[in-house]
Amino acid sequence: MTQTLLSFVADELDAAVSAPVAAAAEAVTRRLGGVAVLFYGSVLRTGDLDGVLDFYVLTPRLRGWGLRKLATRTLWPDVSFHEVEVDGIMIRAKVATLPLDIFCRAVEGRSVDTTIWTRFAQPAALIWAADARVRDRVVRAVAYATATAARFAAVLGPQHGAPADFWLALFRQTYSAELRVEAPGRERQILAFVPERFDRLLPLAWQGAGIGHRRQGGDYAPIVAERDVRATLAAWWLRQRLGKWLNVARLVKAAFTFEGAGAYGLWKLRRHTGVDLPLTRWRERHPILAAPGVMWRVWQARA
Repeated sequence: MTQTLLSFVADELDAAVSAPVAAAAEAVTRRLGGVAVLFYGSVLRTGDLDGVLDFYVLTPRLRGWGLRKLATRTLWPDVSFHEVEVDGIMIRAKVATLPLDIFCRAVEGRSVDTTIWTRFAQPAALIWAADARVRDRVVRAVAYATATAARFAAVLGPQHGAPADFWLALFRQTYSAELRVEAPGRERQILAFVPERFDRLLPLAWQGAGIGHRRQGGDYAPIVAERDVRATLAAWWLRQRLGKWLNVARLVKAAFTFEGAGAYGLWKLRRHTGVDLPLTRWRERHPILAAPGVMWRVWQARA
């Protein structure tokens, strides 16, 4: 890891966010007992507070055991939906929760998971951290995420090309390895928002990953030893074959542990169909069992 990459990441994570977003993030973090909260995703890019914000709340190390804690340790993150009213504005957020120590390991790419380091190679903001030590750990972890992403991009991308060519190749490959519903061209939308940011990041992240490169104008060529190419391709082969199964396991877990799933589902329904159904106690406590009845009500309303 290099100081140059750490400084780049620290500056980016310090990006200012609007007051309603900051207030909602801190409220959700208090609810979940977090020590830090990261803001990422489409609303970070667009500023559209009518959408659902994406927060990653990092929590203290898990203590003890139990079925729920075992699921958190193996099929992270936990997911929940929250609504926070700030100055008359209803802020809605989908929140992933993960212990900080697991987050710090996940960004290094040692597991078959691809979601964490891919996500945090993209822009994010560190809205709040409990203290300077926690902040430093989060900054270092996000820097490792960018280095891991760049390491895979160096092998999965072209032999030489513009920085965007490497990022596009990486995102296409990770989307295909995950169980995603992203529309074709999603990776281009991510790059198009801040293309100069990704151009600057790639050589810094390669340097942080210990990968050299040659440059001629806007054309870059990573320098990777043949044995490292083989090792990275073997690692990617494993992730391709296990990634979707890991996502399926996480979806099964979420079906039983997604807090606020009923409210989230009804909000999505209202946004996409215009049908406004109340959140009853039954729908809140049993969102899966309530789903057929909800679909019947929607069909009646639209018929």
